[in-house]
Amino acid sequence: MSVFWSAVVTLVILLNIIGCYLLIRWVAKPNKGEAKQGEVTGHVWDDNLKELNNPMPRWWLYMFYISIVWGVIYLLMYPGFANYPGLLGWTSDKKYSDEVAVANETYGPLYSKFAKTPLIELSENKEANLVGQRLFVNYCAQCHGSDARGSRGFPNLTDHEWIWGGSPENIKTSIADGRNAAMAAWESVLTPLQIGYLADHLMSLTGRKHKATDAQRGKALFANYCAACHQADATGNPLLGAPNLADKIWLYGASRNKIIESISKGRTGHMPAHKAFLGEDKVHILAAYVYSLSSH
Repeated sequence: MSVFWSAVVTLVILLNIIGCYLLIRWVAKPNKGEAKQGEVTGHVWDDNLKELNNPMPRWWLYMFYISIVWGVIYLLMYPGFANYPGLLGWTSDKKYSDEVAVANETYGPLYSKFAKTPLIELSENKEANLVGQRLFVNYCAQCHGSDARGSRGFPNLTDHEWIWGGSPENIKTSIADGRNAAMAAWESVLTPLQIGYLADHLMSLTGRKHKATDAQRGKALFANYCAACHQADATGNPLLGAPNLADKIWLYGASRNKIIESISKGRTGHMPAHKAFLGEDKVHILAAYVYSLSSH
């Protein structure tokens, strides 16, 4: 923040504090001509309900003044006035770093112990899986769900279908380095009729209701436009992140309309890399836990 805007923010804060003080002084000061304490003010409701002049207790008024003083002290001790760093030198980044340092000192040896264990063996360790589960809930459940069964656009991690491969090493790579997938949009290349043929062909692969003649036309189109990524039998290619289209698992929906939408508009998927902020040891434990979900 520039010096100018820092000064503006500080001024606004000070004016608000002063304004609060003056407002309290104004409302606490008796008005000229008003009824004395305990006397009727002249306001009457429902024929006989009279309002008496009963000011707030003095201790209550003093609490407002104490709150203002406390606020000023707080703003002086902590970075409350724009660019002003505060007398204590507190920052959220420093606080976070201190907490991480304490956590690493406390749990680091445990992570290091598990990091030396091969992934498959570690996936069968109950203690390690409890640690991995907590990591999963903190860093993965937002997308894949607390039960790891995913949702539309986010893969189910408890089955045996893996877009990028389900070996322990592939899972660890996915977590550590992330993944980026892209399904090309074909609406500018194929006509809506041809895209419909492709949809019928894909639906025929799993025995779902389809038009046989259209599915045959779609099979030829699939060989020309789709087999390069998804292979001729539509079983996919983990090296490219091309999913298996011959099973009943569809990441973005398996209805005919959703399949047509995927072909027409394309799809993009991004799995963020976690190695930079989790570290090698935590990624290792997390990978073992995720592997255990589909291997046991």
